[in-house]
Amino acid sequence: MTDAPAPLADPHLVYDPVAGDGPKDVVILGSTGSIGTQAIDLVLRNPDRFRVTALSANGGRVALLAEQAHRLRVRTVAVAREDVVPELREALSARYGAGEPLPEILAGPDAATQAAASACHTVLNGITGSIGLAPTLAALEAGRTLALANKESLIVGGPLVKALAKPGQIIPVDSEHAALFQALAAGTRADVRKLVVTASGGPFRGRTRQELAAVTVEDALAHPTWAMGPVITINSATLVNKGLEVIEAHLLYDIPFDRIEVVVHPQSYVHSMVEFTDGSTLAQATPPDMRGPIAIGLGWPERVPDAAPVFDWSKASTWEFFPLDDEAFPAVNLARHVGGLAGTAPAVFNAANEECVEAFRTGALPFLGIIDTVTRVVEEHGTPAAGTSLTVPDVLEAETWARARARELTARTASAEARA
Repeated sequence: MTDAPAPLADPHLVYDPVAGDGPKDVVILGSTGSIGTQAIDLVLRNPDRFRVTALSANGGRVALLAEQAHRLRVRTVAVAREDVVPELREALSARYGAGEPLPEILAGPDAATQAAASACHTVLNGITGSIGLAPTLAALEAGRTLALANKESLIVGGPLVKALAKPGQIIPVDSEHAALFQALAAGTRADVRKLVVTASGGPFRGRTRQELAAVTVEDALAHPTWAMGPVITINSATLVNKGLEVIEAHLLYDIPFDRIEVVVHPQSYVHSMVEFTDGSTLAQATPPDMRGPIAIGLGWPERVPDAAPVFDWSKASTWEFFPLDDEAFPAVNLARHVGGLAGTAPAVFNAANEECVEAFRTGALPFLGIIDTVTRVVEEHGTPAAGTSLTVPDVLEAETWARARARELTARTASAEARA
């Protein structure tokens, strides 16, 4: 096995920026989303372990954000939408007692980045989309432990993240990568033969490409095992989410793409597996619930008791595994191709997909048009120049181009369908 760079995520290494007794100070980015609300539930059940100092959110759920801030007694609330600040201040004032100081409010597109760099032990990045890149870089540069649920920031800015991250500084929060992280603790890196990433198969498992042509947004949002936000849920229906996870696994663990396999596991009990060179395979399994991976991200190297539900082993159950249908769901192979290209190609892939998912949600693009359009944008982008050093402006420029091109192609598709 050839030598390779040290992995970003290594369960054998512990990065502790603020050693000491008492609860860990935590900043939660994306607090009103699925990851954020479950993280807050975990924190409120473990006040001796965690203390939240700052929250950030986009601003679409002001009442919930104010309620979270009050329950957690945070120092800072960050909101991306400046127009909701008066509403947020009013909502906070209604919850805090007379004479009780309100938390500091940060507002604007850089608010989450400011919160990520604030004084704390751990930053949980639960933002959805590539807008999470700047907060990820800010947390790493400030020396915080990064509990990373925002896979897009690693995918679009892989070399930037790897240049900043210290050994053990990133703890993955995706259920699949938290599973790999735990299983990898059982052996050395040289012992690893293969990573096996599991996929539920989404709501359309078993359907042919032809049968996917007429699926609706409601169909795509009906995930059989996980309750997630709409973008991630649609990404799971196309299996783009699994393609992103393959790239993420490659970047986190420095395992070549040809040694990262995807298998379909409809029950979503086994979250991923590591196959070792002696023939052993270690699987990490829990009922589908994100509070377990979140607890790993916030608590590692300690485990948080009763963080998530457990199996009743006295009851019979069946766990199934199937090969992935690459013809019906080509997103994983496209992601492998993009990951191999590296440079700005992953940013183009992710940005084009975000635009196409939104177009599908609004009825401007059919379901199959998502991957078809992303594939064309990736092909038009071409191969990044070999040896080019990636910069944040490079990523932003590539994303801007990809979004514009995806919108152009989507508009053409909509126009052609209207004429048909």
